Amino acid sequence: MTFQYLPVEQAIPHPGLRMVVVGNVPSPWGEAAKGILHIKGIDWVAVRLAYDSEPLKQWTGGQLNGPIAFYEQERPRSGWAEILLLAEHLKPTPSLLPAEPAERALAFGLAHEILGEGGLCWTRRLQLVNAGLQDKPGFPAPVAKYLAKKYGYSQEAATAYGTRVQALLGMLAKRLKQQRDAGSSYYVGNALTAVDIYSATAMALFGPLPHEQCAMKADTRAAFEALDAQTKAALDPILFEHRDRLYAQHLELPLSL
Repeated sequence: MTFQYLPVEQAIPHPGLRMVVVGNVPSPWGEAAKGILHIKGIDWVAVRLAYDSEPLKQWTGGQLNGPIAFYEQERPRSGWAEILLLAEHLKPTPSLLPAEPAERALAFGLAHEILGEGGLCWTRRLQLVNAGLQDKPGFPAPVAKYLAKKYGYSQEAATAYGTRVQALLGMLAKRLKQQRDAGSSYYVGNALTAVDIYSATAMALFGPLPHEQCAMKADTRAAFEALDAQTKAALDPILFEHRDRLYAQHLELPLSL
């Protein structure tokens, strides 16, 4: 489902669902939220995050992040779980969470390990911050310094970032292979869940979709594609095969950044 970008001044009084997103970057959190709304067929309008916008700061309560979802006059939702549950409430069908409690708990656990604090995307971001601060392929130094302060970078913990990323990539690949052996193309059960969307969008931090599907600045693409030998070895092809299948069957291309 396509959506429209509006200036913040027009989006604030706009009825229905509005969402602040990071512009010009395939942020896994933002692209996952977009994918959920697309699959559910929920109408919404987008606002690109602008760090120097006073109206945006006031609207978001000072939060300079994306995505942040606003529905009518309700409180803003900024966490991945909050946005997912809002979408489930607004349009329960098709559900992107299993109905069976144990499978639902599994879905939330896997989702946290992909998008939650300390999860795959969070730690990969810090891995790229550390690389940039060490003058290695990763985020450019000015970007790395900004993100380091914002997301809790620790030089003492830096050696653990790669280990954590590699362990999580291995866990996800193992899960997909177990599911494949059981006859399923999805992470949980035999149907699409939010976990599949989160995994697909997370792969942008390791190898973005080609330019014709994901137009982005060359330096940003180079940063996302920066891989040390250990991380490259941990990127099992099944992770990208799953990503490509999700975009071909369920998600919208090209990305609208």
